[in-house]
Amino acid sequence: MSEPVLRVISGDPSPEELAAVLAVVLRPQATAVEPEPTSQWNDRSHALRSPLTPGPHAWRASARS
Repeated sequence: MSEPVLRVISGDPSPEELAAVLAVVLRPQATAVEPEPTSQWNDRSHALRSPLTPGPHAWRASARS
């Protein structure tokens, strides 16, 4: 007989509790849900401008307005 996969060290779990733990631990890892690709149709990020970066003498230009 082979070694058990899991062993209860302390406590007295019911068969239902053990089944719940085994269902979580032994579930296949391939069931990860991949997000659907987002559509670029409604993406408004292209309309946002980059932040302003003032130049070396920008304070002088701001006083000329």
